[in-house]
Amino acid sequence: MNGRYFIELAEICEKIKETTSKLEKISKLGNFLKNLNDEELSATIRLLNSDILPPWYNKEIQVGYSTLSSIILEISGSSKEEFFKVYVKHGDLGETAEELLKKGKALNPLVQDKLTILKVYKTLLKISEYSGEGSYQSKKNALLNLFVNASPIEAKYLVKIITGELRIGLSEGLLEESLAYALGIPLTNLREKVLILPDLSEVAIRIKNGKYEEIDLELLRPTSFMLAEPMSSPEEIANYFNKEIIAEYKYDGIRAQIHKKDNKIRIFSRRLDEISFYLPEVVESISSLKGVFILDSEIISIKNDKVLPFNILQRRLRRKNIDKKLIEEIPLRAIVYDVLFYNGKQVYKLPLRERKELLKNIDFKDRIELGFFKIVRNSAEISKLFEESLNKGFEGIMIKDPDSPYTPGKRGKAWIKLKKEFDTLDVVIVAAEYGHGKRAGILSDYTFAVKDNNELKVIGKAYSGLTDEEMEILDRKLRDITIEDLGYKIIVKPEIVLEVAFDSIQISDRHDSGFALRFPRIKRIRWDKSPHEIDTIEKVREIYERKKAIFA
Repeated sequence: MNGRYFIELAEICEKIKETTSKLEKISKLGNFLKNLNDEELSATIRLLNSDILPPWYNKEIQVGYSTLSSIILEISGSSKEEFFKVYVKHGDLGETAEELLKKGKALNPLVQDKLTILKVYKTLLKISEYSGEGSYQSKKNALLNLFVNASPIEAKYLVKIITGELRIGLSEGLLEESLAYALGIPLTNLREKVLILPDLSEVAIRIKNGKYEEIDLELLRPTSFMLAEPMSSPEEIANYFNKEIIAEYKYDGIRAQIHKKDNKIRIFSRRLDEISFYLPEVVESISSLKGVFILDSEIISIKNDKVLPFNILQRRLRRKNIDKKLIEEIPLRAIVYDVLFYNGKQVYKLPLRERKELLKNIDFKDRIELGFFKIVRNSAEISKLFEESLNKGFEGIMIKDPDSPYTPGKRGKAWIKLKKEFDTLDVVIVAAEYGHGKRAGILSDYTFAVKDNNELKVIGKAYSGLTDEEMEILDRKLRDITIEDLGYKIIVKPEIVLEVAFDSIQISDRHDSGFALRFPRIKRIRWDKSPHEIDTIEKVREIYERKKAIFA
């Protein structure tokens, strides 16, 4: 027995696509997942998520629209004119592959090698490891070997998985619900464990093998970050807590989770990818510390006692070569404000006041230091510290409940952020258009969206706020994640997060969100944030109602 065939997965995807009932989708997929062995279950979850490995492996397939198009052309024997005609008809590369291959193949294998789920997964895993000179041809050859053995429907779903565009009505939430159904556990239990160990595939296998209770924080593997809710004034914060609370400076930096075990050190971003390589001086300082720990921190850049702007700090995360000159130009420092694991013990469930005491046991020095915090009791003290923070060049303050545990991945009012009064939204780019004049040929006009449950809804376009260097970086990245090329603009995978400022919000039928930002401008690219962290349509409505910004 070769294992479950890939066509079975393709056919299940097709059935889910044709099913309108959410419960039926969950039942169909859940029953399919229930009958897979461990290795097949793990591979299937990763394929359906289009994540060949968790983000902290820093591995991606990185196969674009043009490569897949050339493979489809080569295998189908179609002309470019026919290909384009079919593509325009569907607007979907997977559907295009299916229709063209139904007409026949120009390339056929000498011996038919029927695709299995594991063969597809392992091939894509191998492709993610190719890099450097000759990697393009190696990737293409590996893909050709899959497509030449694929039926039309298999080719369709190969394309959809590789591009991350299944478009079958299977959101991440629905996959989790189907998996909970297959495992016979409540959805809330599954999601709780995925926040602690953010790898749905790994969590599923452990639960399947009766290890639910053993799933907890692990050294050298990231956990989801605890998140804060905003409030608008010191008075609102003081009234909400009505007790002594912990206040910290809010640093305008990059959130970083620091893991140290013996001589191994790994640092992870909010996106859960490893960023240790970009922070050599911070890693060196951590290596001199005693103990085994997981710390929550903020990476900032301070030079000549001045905090450098966030956009300068981000340059360190976009450079392939970190040399001595760059380290001197943009020196980094880690400001630690929480501990989740300490010397063999899970401590994230302890009250914050106890976790702060544990941090005092670590002899921080050089490029890593304990963040400032103090007890405040009323709105006057909160206001005073807020002004002090702004005068030091920081972003505002964080207010935290001293009795609260650390809750991975959850946003709640145990942590409150108070920032300068300046409305911004975190949005994700879904399309980009070419600019004009000096920006001709550069993708520099970005359409962006917010979350509406499991969908993305467009709320505006912006082209101002970025430097020429940032636009060039975005241009290259957007081309790599293109899923549809319309000539004058491209549709992209929703991966790149922007922080967008604006004057107000107005009702509009121009976008499917029903709203439009007035005078939007890009404040910064949030490379440190994932699309899961963007703002919601509920927040848009909240700002709209608060500002009463209704324009004709």
